[in-house]
Amino acid sequence: MPKLSDTKIRAAKPRSRPYKLYDGNGLYLIVNANGSKWWRQRFVRAGKEQTLSVGVYDAIGLAAAREKSDAIRAQLANGLNPSHERRERKNARADAATHTFKAVALTWIGKYLEPQGRTADHIQRVRRRFEVWFFPWIGHKSIGEVTEDDILDCLKRIEDRNLIDTAHRARAQCDQVFRYAKRRYKKLVKVNPVADLKGPDTLPPVRVKHHAGITDPAKLAPLLQAIEGYYGGFVVRCALRFLPLVFVRPGELRHAEWSEFRLEGREPEWRIPAAKMKMRIQHIVPLSRQAVEILRELQPLTGPDGLVFPSVRHPSRPMSDGTLNVALKSLGYSSDQQTPHGFRTTASTLLNERGFAPDAIERQLAHGEPNAVRAAYNSAEYLPERRKMMQAWADYIDKLRPGFVPPRVGRSKLNGQKKHARGLDSDG
Repeated sequence: MPKLSDTKIRAAKPRSRPYKLYDGNGLYLIVNANGSKWWRQRFVRAGKEQTLSVGVYDAIGLAAAREKSDAIRAQLANGLNPSHERRERKNARADAATHTFKAVALTWIGKYLEPQGRTADHIQRVRRRFEVWFFPWIGHKSIGEVTEDDILDCLKRIEDRNLIDTAHRARAQCDQVFRYAKRRYKKLVKVNPVADLKGPDTLPPVRVKHHAGITDPAKLAPLLQAIEGYYGGFVVRCALRFLPLVFVRPGELRHAEWSEFRLEGREPEWRIPAAKMKMRIQHIVPLSRQAVEILRELQPLTGPDGLVFPSVRHPSRPMSDGTLNVALKSLGYSSDQQTPHGFRTTASTLLNERGFAPDAIERQLAHGEPNAVRAAYNSAEYLPERRKMMQAWADYIDKLRPGFVPPRVGRSKLNGQKKHARGLDSDG
């Protein structure tokens, strides 16, 4: 039977040495020489006597101490080790305080995103997405305490700004963070709260926005003529003339360096390093005679090394991503009519319509190969046919421009060009 009462405990005075007041069921109170009073629980496990601290009297009253005593004895009855269970709870609390959502998300970025070879720009965008839309609200919470509603609230904030594509990307990246956390911190994360956040009930579908590109030859001709008459800046003019000939992504054009080009010989080409490509595979761009001529015009100004199309204000930096858009607008073409990226649509459509091999066109567009290993060996696939195609495409662009005068060439060379340009002779 319990023996202690609050009256008896408060009346207990300190002595020269600590002494014990027993309550029952292994619970007792130590009265220290300085007057402090500590609860302890005695128990026997595997034939060995052990004790656990139950707390300080006043902070833990008699009734609360007895409840803790009952809980410890219940653990013993269930075959558990109370000391071990306490250590586990202590470690879990420490883990919860250390492994916040912010800490785990940043660890995932460092351990999994960066080693995948993602560009610094991509990694910065992902980090910024977490910093803006998640960390202010749930960054401080333990990763195991983040709920489905927490994530949904964050996603809805993004949706409210009409950033639907950003919201979908953020959801996918949160899902990856929790997949990582479930593997790495099994004791903290039992459930992935993002797993069921799918479908239109969570976020509206992304409306795919296509990059506008003129595909009617009759409308493309005046655009090409307008580009020839652009005088807003020589470097920008060269970029505008060069882009339709090679139809690479604008970012790949802006970051082009002279060291990537081989202009000499019978097969000039531009080899874009894998690190600059969307699919992280080296890309070969055969250069037509017209493309080489543009580069030779530009080389005395921006070469022989460094960036091919640098910023006018900051020569050590690439041309800004808005420069070509602004240039097209100055020529009277809005982003609903033609964008720099849209020249890829232009080339793809017209080349397909004129009978070139779809596989060669797709490879020249550097569209993703599903098998990454196969793609690594395919950067030069269809290359002979692509060389002919790129020259035929450049010749076709020349012929579309009003007032075009063909260069003087020998009869055999002209016949060869006509043969390569099969299907590209008509404007229809």
